[in-house]
Amino acid sequence: MFTSLLAVVVSYLLGSVSFSILFARWLRKIDIRQHGSGNAGATNTLRVLGKGPAIAVFLLDIAKGIAAVSLGRLLGDAEWVPVAAGLAAIVGHNWPLYFRFKGGKGIATTIGALAMLAFLPALVAGIVAILTIVFTRYVSLGSMVFAVLLPIAIALFHLNAVYVWGAVIVAVLAVLRHRKNIEKLFKGTENKIGGSKKGEHHGA
Repeated sequence: MFTSLLAVVVSYLLGSVSFSILFARWLRKIDIRQHGSGNAGATNTLRVLGKGPAIAVFLLDIAKGIAAVSLGRLLGDAEWVPVAAGLAAIVGHNWPLYFRFKGGKGIATTIGALAMLAFLPALVAGIVAILTIVFTRYVSLGSMVFAVLLPIAIALFHLNAVYVWGAVIVAVLAVLRHRKNIEKLFKGTENKIGGSKKGEHHGA
């Protein structure tokens, strides 16, 4: 049990490493949470720092999810441990210990964790999410579609119930983190990818 709990705690600490914040500090000497949408994620990194740093942040955030689940499998003694470790990394990304608990929205880290836990369901949800972004140009909408579809897809693939419930928690977290985006979508004021309006809030 000790090693299982250790895996979850370490995964949270790993998730708390916000590459978006770090890249902004290293490259521009700024706090990215005070620029663009104010979100510490890949989409806002694209807006503030450009394509290169954004791609790096996206891949590194995915890697956090992969590493957390891998750690859970390595140290865990039960099926729930890698799921809890993945969730801990997502929580760490959203509420990072090292950065006053103000981070991103956890979508890229979710992609990494779910790719390890339930690859095919995550792939299906990911394809639908990408198509949503392509046709609507709303990253926030695509991010929420991905998160909400995850538990449904996992259930349809008849995977262990612990994965379904873990995905339900992911979906709830994603919707909560995107609540401002939801308001903007309903009002028709949410900016599309590639837009330059300030105050824009996107996923990832």
